[in-house]
Amino acid sequence: MSSFAGVDIGSRSIELVLVDAAGQILQQMQADTGFDPMAEAKRMLAEVEYQQIMATGYGRNLFEISFDATTVTEIKAHACGARACFPTAETVLDIGGQDSKAIALFPNGKVKKFEMNDRCAAGTGKFLEIMAKALGFSLSEFSEQALAATSDINISSMCTVFAESEVTSLIGRGQSRQAIARGLHQSVVRRVKTMLNRVSTEGDIVFTGGVANNACMVQFLAETLQRQILVPPQPQFIGAYGAALLAAGL
Repeated sequence: MSSFAGVDIGSRSIELVLVDAAGQILQQMQADTGFDPMAEAKRMLAEVEYQQIMATGYGRNLFEISFDATTVTEIKAHACGARACFPTAETVLDIGGQDSKAIALFPNGKVKKFEMNDRCAAGTGKFLEIMAKALGFSLSEFSEQALAATSDINISSMCTVFAESEVTSLIGRGQSRQAIARGLHQSVVRRVKTMLNRVSTEGDIVFTGGVANNACMVQFLAETLQRQILVPPQPQFIGAYGAALLAAGL
């Protein structure tokens, strides 16, 4: 049976998806990117068989050189993967470890317009990870505590360094950690809203990337934007899934 692979070399993790000629997922794998992502990718690829492979993610160019593979931008890969999960979707939001992207699609699924934040950690998974640690929460606790809060505290700093300092100061003044957690999630939503509104203001949004596993982010985005947020199963694999579909010519 023919199989096609897509690999997403991200800043925090590597995802590998194998599909058949019809685009059905055969296998999925994930590993930490680590200090030598190409060695980790090689280890993962040794466990699968495929006819074609396509790479995406921030490490795709290094992968292209190392494995003589074709590549595709994260924008196109996430658009393809999201559209395969939700065929009528015309807006995609991807929030990964180090960047965030808002993508508008034409009715045929082609990319119409996109906005990307890759210059700072604000509004990314890394920002949320650092803030959770500053509050003494795991990532899952961070989301749960934010949802449980009955009030929120406005976080004025979006720079990760300044926001961490602001959080430490708020804790020192005896403010509720739940309320701070809620305020931090709301600050990310405000930033994402601005980016999304520059590409699309109507319709459902497919939320991809690891941060889409954060239930608080999903709820706050829906409430703030007044739009339905669609989360695919295992949203962190959507970039690799899209690359695999493109490798299969789908």
